[in-house]
Amino acid sequence: MSLEAKSPTLEPVPPVTPGDPPVFGNLMGHPRPLWMLFMTEFWERFAFYGIRWALVLYIVAQFHGGDASGQADASRTYGAYLALVYAAAIFGGYVADRVIGYQRSILVGAIVMATGLFLISVPNPQVFQLGLATIIVGNGLFKPNISTMVGKLYGLKDERRDSGFTIFYMGINIGAMIAPVLTQFLAERVFGTEAMPSYKMVFIASGVGMLISLVWFYIGRAGLQGIGAPPAGGEGMGRVGLVLVGCVVSVPVMYFLLAMGANALAWVLGVMFVILSILLLAEGIREGQVQRDRVIAMLIIFAFNVLFWCFFEQAGSSFTFLADNIVNRQFGDWTFPTAWFQSVNSVAIITLAPVVAWLWVKLGKANPSIPRKFGLGLLFNGFAFALLWFALSSLVSDSGKIPFWTLFMVYVIQSVGELCLSPIGLSMVTKLAPVRLVGFGMGGWFLSTGIGNNLSGIFAGLVSGEGGMTPESAQHAYTMGFWILAGFGVLLFLIAPLVNKLMHGVK
Repeated sequence: MSLEAKSPTLEPVPPVTPGDPPVFGNLMGHPRPLWMLFMTEFWERFAFYGIRWALVLYIVAQFHGGDASGQADASRTYGAYLALVYAAAIFGGYVADRVIGYQRSILVGAIVMATGLFLISVPNPQVFQLGLATIIVGNGLFKPNISTMVGKLYGLKDERRDSGFTIFYMGINIGAMIAPVLTQFLAERVFGTEAMPSYKMVFIASGVGMLISLVWFYIGRAGLQGIGAPPAGGEGMGRVGLVLVGCVVSVPVMYFLLAMGANALAWVLGVMFVILSILLLAEGIREGQVQRDRVIAMLIIFAFNVLFWCFFEQAGSSFTFLADNIVNRQFGDWTFPTAWFQSVNSVAIITLAPVVAWLWVKLGKANPSIPRKFGLGLLFNGFAFALLWFALSSLVSDSGKIPFWTLFMVYVIQSVGELCLSPIGLSMVTKLAPVRLVGFGMGGWFLSTGIGNNLSGIFAGLVSGEGGMTPESAQHAYTMGFWILAGFGVLLFLIAPLVNKLMHGVK
């Protein structure tokens, strides 16, 4: 489709005046546009999580002939893919801040991401990698910017901000809950069987979900009253054309980075994080001592965020192989589908998010500080690994299986940790990042998440070893995970007063 044909979709809305957000009507105690963004993110996360359960299983089945020795390669590929998805958010945040605005970034990103989701349905290793690279580029434009726009709906001193991000986070998890159930049903009941799933339909259904997200945002964006409009001087369509060209150029770059492998990619991501930190610090210094200290505090939190996601993201890699091979999923004549474990986290989030949101408000001045909430996130993640350590050391049956409830509860415990950390992290960035680089700061948050995800693939490779996962290999690796998470969780609690001081009153 020509650029001219697309231009009505991307017509700018007059920008809002810097400072406090426009006056919005409220719905259920929050600005009405929150619920539009909620549903836009719901469908994007449906698309993203729709393929999550299937990727490593598909790689082993399609490109390794079903041999368990392919588990380590599949895990590293999955980790590298996730890492680049989140690392690309840096550039997406910058493009939104400085080039085409948040609204246009989301629309362009949705188009590119949908294209990638349809590409990975082609059963060819090169096309599959090309599709993953395209998803990475599209998600980089979409993901950080919709989160940033949620923050722009609230004034800096609006006490509803953390609660609003937690509600938004529920939208993420409702989409993530439904996606594995529906895509598993399509793959194993409608178009395939449990023995031979039709993974192609998983990927196509996710692509359709992404198109729905695109249409939903296009229809509802007028209600934003100019929030996320193009920056001054960027109202024309020329910049959109340049961004589209940039996307086309970026896809082969991402393809190359995926082909490098997780170990080499770790160095690339580390360099990116150093550069990003320098740029944010330079902007903070330019704005004065208070902003400089806030940037330092934010970067410290980013470092701990890496650790959290390194172990949390075992859910899409080593936990999938654990569920498929070592967890007893039999209930009489019925077998609990491996894919459905991906929904446990989401069900727990949906159930507990309102409670946690209420708790933060109810605690008032006793509300734990941001670093203490992050410390709680690490510790709960550690408790989940402690349960796996116990199960693999004491509860393995004669057939080499651990009880169903153990992995189920691991997902629930991790979800509590996630609620302490992830929505609070999104809110933190909008409060601590330099005003001119909030999108770039959000990109930094996702880069730290991406570094953790890449490390998760490397760690999952260790869990499986060269010949595939065994109860012994899993026990050894998960025990190590517990000690790392517990140690750094305690450390963050100890240094919390210092980090709070650097925040200069931001709660």
